[in-house]
Amino acid sequence: MITTPLRIGTRGSRLARWQAEWVTNALRAHHPGLSVEIIEIRTLGDRDRNSPLAAIGGTGVFTKEIQRAVLDGSVDVAVHSLKDLPTLGPAELTLAAVPPREEVADALIAPAHRTLEGLPAGARVGTGSLRRRAQLLHLRPDLEVVTIRGNVETRLRQALDGALDAVVLAWAGLHRLGLHGHVTDRLAPPRFLPAVGQGALGIECRADDERTRSRLAGLDHPPSHRAVVAERAALAELEGGCLIPMAAWARDADGGLALDASVLDADGRRAVHAADAGPIDDPRGLGLRVASLLRAQGAEELLRGTPRPPS
Repeated sequence: MITTPLRIGTRGSRLARWQAEWVTNALRAHHPGLSVEIIEIRTLGDRDRNSPLAAIGGTGVFTKEIQRAVLDGSVDVAVHSLKDLPTLGPAELTLAAVPPREEVADALIAPAHRTLEGLPAGARVGTGSLRRRAQLLHLRPDLEVVTIRGNVETRLRQALDGALDAVVLAWAGLHRLGLHGHVTDRLAPPRFLPAVGQGALGIECRADDERTRSRLAGLDHPPSHRAVVAERAALAELEGGCLIPMAAWARDADGGLALDASVLDADGRRAVHAADAGPIDDPRGLGLRVASLLRAQGAEELLRGTPRPPS
């Protein structure tokens, strides 16, 4: 029997708790008798649920406090929604495992009009994501995109109660909470590319904590891990954060790894797109090549026009 407790740090939202409990159950399945404790940590993004994300601290508003708890030894493991995890993090931490990735699509909840194409001109659509805003306006410049914050249930309610004509959320979060029955239109690749790391969990621990790394190894899903490494490498090469209007979709294809990525200006007027493929054992190299292709098409010029989050 393994009696030393493994402490998992997580946010306190219902989705974050679901994710932490999934990791807990997976660890116990791989290590019978392992004692696991879940510790809730309030992040800056949780304390301020109203301000736009870029206004309250930029990248890492949902992750920095949890990473700090791992670094100071308050917890052993951090469980993140990988799309929230900055590409540039503390060198003392390592992404020890990426479990099997959930569906990467976004989801439109539009009770009256059902589809993105069915929304009337001037329809009010809610999202807190610069990427979703830019892609929505690129496809439908006649929409009014409204900034919303809050947990999954709070944002979903704005569409269900009629405060907005529609909201866009990640399919993965809705599915994990059993709320995917409210989805009226799946916004999936290649029509609508996801955020870097969308649908994936990122499990971090201290790089020098060999015992915890060993325990987490069985939770890793290599195809999911290499896909997010490619996506995050492209993002890091262009900007380094996670609050820019960039979308990326990596997946195993034809015996190798394929990556599509787009960068848009904040209002979706202009967009550049690049795609490439490579061997599965060099995901970072693929990400860097796609970033170079995007840069050659003027991606950095588009990003310079995007309001920058504070550092």
